[in-house]
Amino acid sequence: MAGKDFLREAAEAPETPLDVSLRPPMFGEFTGQARIVERLELMVDAAKARGDALQHILLSGPPGLGKTTLALILGNAMGAEVKCTSGPTIEKAGDLAGLLTTLPPGAILFIDEIHRLQPAIEEYLYPAMEDYKVDIIIDQGPNARSVRLNLPKFTLVGATTRSGMISAPLRSRFGMSCRLDYYEASELVQIVERSAGLLEVPIDAGGSREIANRARGTPRIANNLLQWCRDYAQVRARGTITAESASAALAMLDIDGDGLDEMDKRILETIVHRFGGGPVGLNSLAVAVGEESGTLEEVHEPFLIMRGYLHRTPQGRAAMPAAYTKLGLTAPARGGQQTLFDA
Repeated sequence: MAGKDFLREAAEAPETPLDVSLRPPMFGEFTGQARIVERLELMVDAAKARGDALQHILLSGPPGLGKTTLALILGNAMGAEVKCTSGPTIEKAGDLAGLLTTLPPGAILFIDEIHRLQPAIEEYLYPAMEDYKVDIIIDQGPNARSVRLNLPKFTLVGATTRSGMISAPLRSRFGMSCRLDYYEASELVQIVERSAGLLEVPIDAGGSREIANRARGTPRIANNLLQWCRDYAQVRARGTITAESASAALAMLDIDGDGLDEMDKRILETIVHRFGGGPVGLNSLAVAVGEESGTLEEVHEPFLIMRGYLHRTPQGRAAMPAAYTKLGLTAPARGGQQTLFDA
């Protein structure tokens, strides 16, 4: 099993019954994103005190950070039904109208990857979000007529991994916008230990710390790595996840102690050795490493930039001094490359 494939699938994996079982059901059990959780709790308390529905909420950030989990927690906290769908599955306006007209009062409609809604369908959302009404076209041609239906007051929670692709009219209709950031290792340790308890997996402090350090700041990846380490420990380490067994298990996936996988290291090596440290354009880099540009931009680059290995410049991607250190090299002296580091 290649490390790059495992991490990509872990970050983008669809929901499974196991994923759901590991989700914290309430704010008190949710680890990380403290400022966002504080805002959402305040909104819930205020809405419940008024006997009103929540404002529409937009959650953005890389995959696997807890956007769906927060939507479900909001439903539990409000005592409201949560209906889940995704932007690509809503193919025509009738699909959206069917969802909206069957919502009970105070319900939460969660649309994942909302940036992938078709523009024509977005138009149907605007009056629904603002006035809680939806217009339906009946019949065709000369007999076509519009019927306006009143909707119960509901909350739209949209989630996106590409917030820049959301149109300005749609974005402006959300009362609260929250961006989720990558997690600290200490937060991931708590998540791993909680998940291990739910899965009834014996794990010591060293094992949970080893998994957390290599999880790329992402709870979903941490939970997937935990399950892999559980399998490894069950077969080769007497069932208990220790620092040693976790390190050996993750080495089988080509994930090093800093969470970099085979493709991450190939990206850094290519920029440093083949392009003189950069800058290099995304498409040229994608061809050089044999990977799609979209995968580089959405899966690998955010982590490499967050950890200070990579830098985006107007001319392209450039290796930072940390990348040279990671590869066992000495960063270029002050000069041409230094201007890239300071850019």
